[in-house]
Amino acid sequence: MSDTEEITQDEQNQVVTLISKDGFQFQLPKEVALVSGTLKSMLSTSFKESATNRIILHDMEAVLLEKVVEYCFYNWKYEGQVDVPDFDVPTEMALELLVVSDFLEV
Repeated sequence: MSDTEEITQDEQNQVVTLISKDGFQFQLPKEVALVSGTLKSMLSTSFKESATNRIILHDMEAVLLEKVVEYCFYNWKYEGQVDVPDFDVPTEMALELLVVSDFLEV
């Protein structure tokens, strides 16, 4: 991580709000949201999202966003560990999660 990408302690303690296209809001610590390369870019640049810590995901329904948030916590919790339990992905959601994970870089 370069000097320009380093996250300060204050930034890590901040809360990020992700908003689904159907209006549901999910709050998570900023350090967990930074698991996503896309969210990290949005929160680390001059986008308005970096000032407000609110990101509206216009193409993502709440059910899908909830699973993405769950995965961000899972990924953050087990980062660098060897014995990692399987992450449960419902079969009916697998294709949508694959597309979303590519977009969010998780």
